[in-house]
Parts: sequence; C-alpha cells; structure tokens
Amino acid sequence: MTRISVVTGASGGIGRAVARRLAARGDTVALLARGEAGLAGAAEDVRRAGGTALPIEVDMADHQAVEAAAERVEKELGPIGLWVNNAFSSVFAPFMEIEMPEFVRTTEVSYLGYVYGTRAALSRMRTRDQGVIVQVGSALAYRGIPLQSAYCGAKHAIQGFTESLRVELLHDKSNVHVTMVQMPAVNTPQFGWVLSRLPRKAQPVPPIYQPEVAARAVEYAADHPKRREYWVGGSTVLTLLANAVAPGILDRYLARTGFKGQQTDEPRPSDQPANLWSPKDEARGEDQGAHGTFDDRAASRSLQLWASQHHGLLGAAGGGLLAAGAAWAVSRR
Repeated sequence: MTRISVVTGASGGIGRAVARRLAARGDTVALLARGEAGLAGAAEDVRRAGGTALPIEVDMADHQAVEAAAERVEKELGPIGLWVNNAFSSVFAPFMEIEMPEFVRTTEVSYLGYVYGTRAALSRMRTRDQGVIVQVGSALAYRGIPLQSAYCGAKHAIQGFTESLRVELLHDKSNVHVTMVQMPAVNTPQFGWVLSRLPRKAQPVPPIYQPEVAARAVEYAADHPKRREYWVGGSTVLTLLANAVAPGILDRYLARTGFKGQQTDEPRPSDQPANLWSPKDEARGEDQGAHGTFDDRAASRSLQLWASQHHGLLGAAGGGLLAAGAAWAVSRR
C-alpha cells in the first residue's frame, strides 16, 4: 500500500532531499513550502523519482493554513501516514542586532511551525491510532552557539515539546510515534538566503554533510520511529557528548571560534536576499534545489549514521569479540 507522506520545507535543502528519497521508495508525497519555483522543482523531482506529488503553498507560521493543507492532503490523496516537520527560517546575527519582529518571526516558523504541523498530523493519526511524525532537529537542539540565538532557541523548544508529546503518547499506549533526528552542518541553500547581518558570507561549521545523508536518516527514522531520537554525523555526537560532560569549556571554545567559524573569507553581498518574510524564489523566480554552495567540502556518507542504524549488529559483534577474547584468555591460561 502506498504511504501518504507530508514534508514541510520541501522546496529546498533537507526537505527537498527527503521528498526525493520518499518518492523513490514509492510514497505519495505532499510538499509544503512557500516558494512557487522551489515547490515546482520539488514536485518534478518527486515525479522523476517515480512518485506522485502534491505541492501546496503554505506558510508554516499560519496554523489555519497548515490545518487547511493537511485537510487538502487527506481529501485529495488519502490518510496521512508520515509527517516530516522540517521548515524553518532564521537570522545570522548577534542577539542584540536581531530586531524583535525578526526573532518572533523565526520562532513562529521554526518552532511553532513544528507545533502546528504536529497538531495537524496528530489530530488525524490519533483517530486511526497509527502514523509517524519525524521532527528534523539539530545538534543545536542541545547546544546553543553564537550568532544563531533565534534558531537555537527554536530547536531547543522543539526538543522539549517533542519529549513532552512522546511521553503523552506512551501514556496513552498510542500506536502513533514521534521521533527526532538531530542533524549536523548540512550543505543546503540556507546560507545564501537566511537573513544575515554578518560582515562575511555565512557558512556551516565543518564537517559538512550533503542533504542526502540527512534524508537517509529521516527515512530510517520514519521506518524505525520507536527510538526517541537519532544523531547524525560524528560532529553531532562529539558536540552533544562534550556539552553533557563539559559545557563550560565548550562555552569558552565557541566564544573563541564560533564567530569566525560560521563565516567564509568572502564579504557578504549587500543585496543578498533573505527569506525570513518571503521566499527567496519569489523575488528571483529561481529554484534553489537541495544543495548549497559547499559541494566541494561536503561528505556524502556518514559512518556514524550507519553505526547508529546498526547498533544492534555492532553490539552483537562487540559481544562476540569479547567472548572470543575471553575464550582465548582461558585457553592461554
């Protein structure tokens, strides 16, 4: 049976790659985003991959529009089986250089958009007692960094919201599952379209991964949603472990490196577009695709992701090695 999947923020970046991945496996994919050109490109990607696409222009900060989009999906395609929350916007700037309307807007899109999407999905899935919600998160859901206070705040909020919801579903013994995928730095177009007040062009903090790595993680999480969350990339693991063990040391390290590390050596163009209030492709009519401008520095594979998906096999192998070592020691004795 074909699964009906919804992907928010589907016009570019991780959402675009996720939509392609789901279509290739046979899902019918509803694409939710603001940009007309990006949505058209994403729909064409889905069709080329062999899937059926339903592009819907929607601002995830508008809860009534999100609800209407979900209603349209079920009316035109059928019951939603998977909902992937991914849409976001942000501002690159020190906190005191972010205007309050900009901070509010970032929070509405990047946090409340997840709340509205989850609400729309859950209200339908709960009546059928089945379905999966995947929250695309970030290492920054645990570890705040400079120049991204609005984004970090939203990701922290999503983490707390999702934990609360997960416990409620467990209490109800529900067969609806919610899981979160914490992402590393990803080569997406966001670094060229997020509102920035930095003197130089923004960049992801290396190591950088291609959006297809993130898409594989989301697909796996959708198929194995009983795990509370997944960490993608060795950098995510190291960051979260360091934050748990020595957060104060990490504070000082980021204070020294966080400003320079998030900027290239190139000056930021004064006319760089920003998608905070309207999509970038609305102004220029250009489909941005899934990839940013860092292809030459981005990894297309993650050993850590493979290990995360095969932790049972690795545990068994480790146990086998320990047993073999013990047997060898006994024989030597």
